[in-house]
Amino acid sequence: MATVALAVTDGMLHFELSLAYEVFGADLTGVVDPWYGVTVCGSGAVRVGRFRLEPDCGLDQLVHADTVIVPGWVDVDVDPPADLVDAVRAAHEAGARVASLCTGAFVLAAAGLLDGRRATTHWAHTDALAARHPRVQVDPDVLYVDNGSVLTSAGKAAAMDLCLHLVRLDHGSAVANTLARRLVVPPHRAGGQAQYVIAPVPDQDDHPLAELFSWAIERLDHALTVEDLARRANMSSRNLGRHFRSVAGTTPLQWLLTQRIRHAQELLETTGDSIDAIAAATGMGTAATLRRHFNRTVGVPPDTYRRTFRSTRSGAR
Repeated sequence: MATVALAVTDGMLHFELSLAYEVFGADLTGVVDPWYGVTVCGSGAVRVGRFRLEPDCGLDQLVHADTVIVPGWVDVDVDPPADLVDAVRAAHEAGARVASLCTGAFVLAAAGLLDGRRATTHWAHTDALAARHPRVQVDPDVLYVDNGSVLTSAGKAAAMDLCLHLVRLDHGSAVANTLARRLVVPPHRAGGQAQYVIAPVPDQDDHPLAELFSWAIERLDHALTVEDLARRANMSSRNLGRHFRSVAGTTPLQWLLTQRIRHAQELLETTGDSIDAIAAATGMGTAATLRRHFNRTVGVPPDTYRRTFRSTRSGAR
């Protein structure tokens, strides 16, 4: 029986911890045998969110596990406990596969397991991870990264994607899909798929771009140009570009493309419109253009995206 150890300490995120336990501690009697043996390892009783948790054993037992899961870490501005970092490093050196969920990547990075490797974490903390650990190749745009013996995931739902990926590696797609159906989640989202991030908008009503953003979003089916946006904002194209970079962190054209892709996602999820119709409604012009930009931005073709979200809703019903 393969063993999975959940490494816990004060300051862990309870969502990622409970998610991992739900996956690897599931009762799949009649589906696969043997399943996983799950242990919770920590240095005595720990506080996880508003919950108090009694581990099964100490962190020193991580070295005996086949897979070690490090859940999300609440305060990424605080160094993780040295005993946790040392125990995770020792487990990997002993041959364990180590996976972090969400900001658990900061623990793996502190242990040196991500040096020279590609890794990810929640999109809101990728800059902090890269700044604190410059030897890590941080990828802010993916759901999870599999380096073989070291794996990292983005936040929340992406943690489920990584856990199901591990199940698929160990027990095959049929078992992983059965478990996904029981959990009512998509059976497979590729690790390279983009994190679904809402683009920033100004939070002040009197900001020069506040009215412009809403105006442009209502006209995504038009072939808007930077000059159109600048004229609407009553400023030069150069000045418009400066405002966009300070607020949205990107160029006006890239912002427009992001809004078009987001609108396409909504239409794919909520309508049965053809790809040609969605291309027209989002200002992409042709289905070929939509497919090219959508695949490059989201990481999957529009048809695959639609099937994934529709199968999720169907399962929920």
